[in-house]
Amino acid sequence: MNFLRKLLFPFSILYGGITALRNFFYNKGILKSKSYDFPVICVGNLSTGGTGKSPMIELLVSFLKDTNKIAVLSRGYKRKSSGYREVLTKSTAEEVGDEPLQFKKKFPEITVAVCEDRQTGIEELQDRADVILLDDAFQHRKVTASLNILLTSFDKLYVDDCMLPAGNLREPKFGAGRADIIVVTKCPESISNSKIETIKRKLKPKSHQELYFSKIGYASEIKNAKEEKPLSYLKDRKFLLVTGIANPKPLIEFLKGEGLNFDEKSFPDHHNFTVSEIEELQKQSLILTTEKDFMRLQPISNTTEIYYLPIKTVILKDEEAKFKSSIEKAIKEKS
Repeated sequence: MNFLRKLLFPFSILYGGITALRNFFYNKGILKSKSYDFPVICVGNLSTGGTGKSPMIELLVSFLKDTNKIAVLSRGYKRKSSGYREVLTKSTAEEVGDEPLQFKKKFPEITVAVCEDRQTGIEELQDRADVILLDDAFQHRKVTASLNILLTSFDKLYVDDCMLPAGNLREPKFGAGRADIIVVTKCPESISNSKIETIKRKLKPKSHQELYFSKIGYASEIKNAKEEKPLSYLKDRKFLLVTGIANPKPLIEFLKGEGLNFDEKSFPDHHNFTVSEIEELQKQSLILTTEKDFMRLQPISNTTEIYYLPIKTVILKDEEAKFKSSIEKAIKEKS
């Protein structure tokens, strides 16, 4: 597969040139971008996924929801609806997308909406929130965010990648210059100071950019819509791990580290399960999945014992307070 992708490198050069030209037009004001007189925070990446945008959005919500009226706006990837749509706790993943539904179920007190056009979505939400979080909108140049947070995965740094289709980048690496904050996500628990310094030298953040490192924090309990059990419930029980995420490797390694016995079945990111796949999964007596996948698999919970393992973003090196302060400062300045 890697060899085949290398054969596509000429197309990567072409695609990179097109996206670079588009960014040039936005930077020069030839293509118009709209800014707002209230805080709009964008969370995104340069690659095609798997950098931890959803846990980062949830971390920001947890920071801000008690002192601000928060709205989260997403495009609702792979939903079967179109246009602006508010997400309700009774919505389905088919209607609004799995991640927006996850946000709403976890934080029912905030407003969550989906819209392909972020300008339209912001205009619908601006009277209902004083801070709007944009999920996966770094390439949506029609909106000028107050603060841009760029994520890059520890094992797939954007500086080591190349443009689609030979690589996984949506736009050239120099697009990272638009970020105000860069977060290296999914770091190992025991990342050394020397490794952190090596990554800093590779990323070369600009003078205006702050750089943070984070890891995945796994919960000590598993959940479904009805109950919560300790992770130890899975000890001595054979189960099937079902994932439809970009990179299930960290989760698999965590569960193996816990000494759990399981089989694993992976699907593409945001996979819409077919009727035959659902029927096969219903034959399983015990399933563990991700929170995002549970939004799509919840209908089978009446016939199969199925749980998800919650995760969260954890800022490393005791810098969570500094990270939170930077977010609050950006909001205060814009407000």
